[in-house]
Amino acid sequence: MITSYTFGRIEVDGRVYTSDIILLPSGVMEGWWRKEGHALCLDDIKPVIDAKVEVLVVGRGESGMMRIRPEVEKALSGLGIELISGKTAEACKTFNDVSANRKAAAALHLTC
Repeated sequence: MITSYTFGRIEVDGRVYTSDIILLPSGVMEGWWRKEGHALCLDDIKPVIDAKVEVLVVGRGESGMMRIRPEVEKALSGLGIELISGKTAEACKTFNDVSANRKAAAALHLTC
C-alpha cells in the first residue's frame, strides 16, 4: 500500500523511495527508468506484462509530463490489461483502491 507521495518521494508499506518505481504484486522494483525518459514505451513495463496483472496504474509525474506511447495502450488492451493513468498523486490513490480487489501494478514517475 502506498502510504504517502510528495514530489520525488513515495512511501510504500513503510519504506521510502526517492526514485521512480514499479509496484508489482510480488513487490517493489526500485530505480525504474524509462528508455525514453518522459515517454512510456512497451519495453519499460515488461515486468508488469510478465506479472500478468489485470490493471496497470501509471503515475505520469507530479504535473503529468510523462506521455504514454500509443503502442503501449494498444498492447495492454490486447493483453486484457486495463490502463489507468494520471498525475502521480492521483495514481497513488487509484492504485490503493484498485489493488484492494484486483491484481494490479503501478508504474510511478515521482517528479516532473
